[in-house]
Amino acid sequence: PLLEVTDFPALQRRTTRTLQVNLGYRCNQRCLHCHVNAGPTRTEMMAAATLALIPRVLAARGIGTLDITGGAPELHPQFRDLVRQARSLGVKVIDRCNLTILFEPGQEGLAEFLAAEGVEVVASLPCYSADNVDRQRGEGVFEKSIRALRKLNALGYGRDGTGLMLNLVYNPQGASLPPAQAQLEADYKRELAGQFGVVFNTLFALANMPINRFGSTLISKGQFADYLRLLKDNYQHANLEHVMCRDLISVDWQGRLYDCDFNQQLGLPSA
Repeated sequence: PLLEVTDFPALQRRTTRTLQVNLGYRCNQRCLHCHVNAGPTRTEMMAAATLALIPRVLAARGIGTLDITGGAPELHPQFRDLVRQARSLGVKVIDRCNLTILFEPGQEGLAEFLAAEGVEVVASLPCYSADNVDRQRGEGVFEKSIRALRKLNALGYGRDGTGLMLNLVYNPQGASLPPAQAQLEADYKRELAGQFGVVFNTLFALANMPINRFGSTLISKGQFADYLRLLKDNYQHANLEHVMCRDLISVDWQGRLYDCDFNQQLGLPSA
């Protein structure tokens, strides 16, 4: 209800180019900023019959990109089968990866599998500082994330000429906006290469959505209204052209359709 009243301009959908599928809310991490409220105790997981529809929809609709998310989507027992089927159709596959999943029991060979299938990895790394990452994502997460990035680099990810794309995602620590993306990307590349020998392709700087776990935190701290005002005061009309959900459809673990991942978490189905 706190988000229902708005005078922001309406968005018009374009042709759907990306099918974004949430395979479930189980995750090996429990991050403070998570708009999905994912974590190790979540049990929601897409049924096999629903998952089997995904390649059929991709083929029937001529959709060129499958964007797989969660939770940690790799924890779904049919994650690799889904990737193989989509790639056999010539579909580009994006894996929204938290990096530490590469070292979870049962995930042996995951990095090698992603490389072999040419999957684009979009990995969350909210800072290049260990203290900031561990504060937001849990003790030891930064060290594991760096190990994962080095493993991906060793397979060719993030390196020129390999075609293996490795993109990172930055989220602010709290009720603030991210810095300018271009400058922040330059800072990330300098610090990660200089300190850890890590390379990557692109950094995406995202503002945190005030819903679920992050929204509840804002309300408990009395910061919700101020954060909405901050978002609104920094609205830029030019950004509407690049809003992802204009050519994306989001599917939840039960197969229901939404205009975007955020509407999925708000329970606002696609019209």
